Amino acid sequence: MPINHDTSFVERMPRNVALQFLTRVETSPDREAYRFPQGDGWESVTWRETGARVSKLAAGLMALGIEQEQRVGIASGTRFEWVLADLANMCAGAATTTVYPSTNAEDVAYILGDSECRVVFAEDDEQIAKLVAHKSELPHLEKVVTFTGAADGDWVISMDDLAALGEKHLAEHPDAIREHAEAIGPDQLATLIYTSGTTGRPKGVRLQHKAWVYEGEAIKAQGILDESDLQYLWLPMAHSFGKVLLSSQLACGFATAVDGRVDKIIDNLAVVKPTFMGAAPRIFEKAHARIVTMTASEGGAKEKIATQAFKVGIQVDRLKREGKSVPLPLKLQHGLFDKLVFSKVRDRFGGRVRFFISGSAALNAEIAEWFHAAGILILEGYGMTENAAGATVNHPDHYKIGTVGPAIPGAEVRIGEGDEVQLRGPHIMDGYHNLPEATAAAFTEDGWLRTGDKGSLDADGFLTITGRIKDLFKTSGGKYIAPSAIESKFKAICPYVSQFMVFGNERNYCVALIALDPDAIAGWAEENGLGGKSYTEIVTSDAAQAMVGDYVEQLNGRLNRWETIKKWRVLDHDLTIESGELTPSMKVKRNVVEDNNKALIDALYAS
Repeated sequence: MPINHDTSFVERMPRNVALQFLTRVETSPDREAYRFPQGDGWESVTWRETGARVSKLAAGLMALGIEQEQRVGIASGTRFEWVLADLANMCAGAATTTVYPSTNAEDVAYILGDSECRVVFAEDDEQIAKLVAHKSELPHLEKVVTFTGAADGDWVISMDDLAALGEKHLAEHPDAIREHAEAIGPDQLATLIYTSGTTGRPKGVRLQHKAWVYEGEAIKAQGILDESDLQYLWLPMAHSFGKVLLSSQLACGFATAVDGRVDKIIDNLAVVKPTFMGAAPRIFEKAHARIVTMTASEGGAKEKIATQAFKVGIQVDRLKREGKSVPLPLKLQHGLFDKLVFSKVRDRFGGRVRFFISGSAALNAEIAEWFHAAGILILEGYGMTENAAGATVNHPDHYKIGTVGPAIPGAEVRIGEGDEVQLRGPHIMDGYHNLPEATAAAFTEDGWLRTGDKGSLDADGFLTITGRIKDLFKTSGGKYIAPSAIESKFKAICPYVSQFMVFGNERNYCVALIALDPDAIAGWAEENGLGGKSYTEIVTSDAAQAMVGDYVEQLNGRLNRWETIKKWRVLDHDLTIESGELTPSMKVKRNVVEDNNKALIDALYAS
């Protein structure tokens, strides 16, 4: 069904995030805004209560002398306090500078120094220690506000201390919050998000208030979400994907359950029972692999039923998407399998999910189809930090699996030279902080943002991403290879893989480095006589090597001859953020992996 892409909302949207938030508090004062873990349960707060907390914290920042567009950092994982801190920054007219909790102390010092942060919200003692270690390099940093760490009452104060300062300020200036909010212009700096990048120093992306307001209002205008929805939010708020979901909440008014602990996602989904969630593809890959391997381990009738269920489910799904009728025998089989198999898959995610939103990297279409067959819709979207995360997204009533959807209302997408995806609209960054040359290089002569991604648009305006242009390579035989396309195919086939990286630039064939998922391979080891062995012992065993080899053969059967993987090696470790081989948003730093394993890759080409 075609979706109405009315863009008149752009002229009517709030002037800034502060007013967007205050309007939400006034519109929905007694509705639930957030819930968060507290002891063994969850604590819930209304928009009115959230507004009161944010007002005190924002006034506290004003009492500390924070002025319009001055930077205030947040070094923390995803938690309710992160949201409060960010909204307080917005209401005080400050600009939030985000820092991942996993960022090393040197990079933290660089980010906070480059952005000239005057105040930093630090999650705990670990984050405070990074600031203390580099205090001499942070001349602008006057105060640290900690969520759970130890406060000294001087340089480091608690959230309660900041709120107390705010209460005093509000007693003397009762209209301070509204006056500050009214004074913020649409083009004022709202956030500095430093891209973790795959090369060099991180770059600070300057995003204005209008970019975030627009993102939320564009979702609202499409009718995708409303006040009746419940979001489960675990994504890193330091990443633009997490931040855009916050903007969408302010626009649409739904409640959000917040818990950034990745290991708690599945348990929490069963308790929270959300109607939607945003996630990176790795989460769906792991869930898919877990269900597939569990079913296989049960064997016998259960495995046969599940295998047949998904075969039928995918067949029925494709007929429906092609607008064809489903034959009665197939329909009856599908109804039975829905009760026996698919309903149990849905229950794992709480049983109420209307859809998931996938972003930050490419989702394999086969995995999306597998979930869809079980009655779980994954809407893939596309964007980057430089355009406030959302450029295109599929709609629950208008989607094409394998694409990242059409442009959101009010934004534009075009295919430029070399098939580069280029963007224009209210969501585009102001530029890179203190980097005029990099800013100029990021735009075309006629003002479109260069994404660095290769893609295509179909007749209906749906965008398909092929991969990063810089990652595409040519073999010595002159054939072009898109490694990400091959890599995602392997992830759909092999339930034990964590990462699969293809190399072959200017070489006469392709090779791969493979990292296996520690949880999945431990389960496999128990069933194959290797229980209790270390990760390295398991993945280097003859049995594991043979198992991986079988999956590589399956992959090669789906590839063009010049794309096939001639040789491969399983790494003795999984890739991690801590090792520097993954970005905090779980993207592979391909150049780091290649540099770290240069000798291993060269050996795969030795005669």
